[in-house]
Amino acid sequence: MTTDTDLTFYHSPRTRSSGALALLEELDASYRLHVLNMKIGEHKKPEYLAVNPLGKVPAIVHNGALVTEQVAIYIYLADAFPQRKLAPAIGDPLRGPYLRWLAFYGSAFEPAVIDRYRKLDPGAPGMTPYGSFEAVMTLIETQLAAGPWLFGERFTAADILWGSALNWTSMFGIVEATPVISGYIARVCERDSFKNVAKTDAQLAAVHEAAAAKG
Repeated sequence: MTTDTDLTFYHSPRTRSSGALALLEELDASYRLHVLNMKIGEHKKPEYLAVNPLGKVPAIVHNGALVTEQVAIYIYLADAFPQRKLAPAIGDPLRGPYLRWLAFYGSAFEPAVIDRYRKLDPGAPGMTPYGSFEAVMTLIETQLAAGPWLFGERFTAADILWGSALNWTSMFGIVEATPVISGYIARVCERDSFKNVAKTDAQLAAVHEAAAAKG
């Protein structure tokens, strides 16, 4: 989607930024898409390192404000484009739980799955940000069990984050695709936003692979 908005979204296909791109679609937000080919190292070039010195996606620039870090971008965008009501407003009783689950993703889930994937011992409970992988997954399954979404009948930006994350981690066998988790993933991935991003990413990935093959 390309319009006159002052929002630039930095994206690379089939990365963490794919979920944030689905969020933009859900929000019906106007944006300029700046695609980086990580296969040939565009995310490590000075032009992008000036945006994010860590060379990671996603990143956005909105009305001159630079926002990096996945969870921060979800919070920012859902609040900046309130027309689709994907973020409970301040004063809404769901605002606190919503922020809790966004923060829990970055502070507990990601460290837990990375340690799991790398077969690292998390160490003593008092020294790990998440306790144990099993405890993290039990908490997630318990939250999702009532369904259909993270907060029952109310779909929020947090579902886009968690649906994306659980989809990827289950595909790689890090997270077990239990009936509760697989059902949740299926519901999220059936949304038009996710289908549109999957098509876009497939096209971009093919172009990027061809460019990488040419050297």
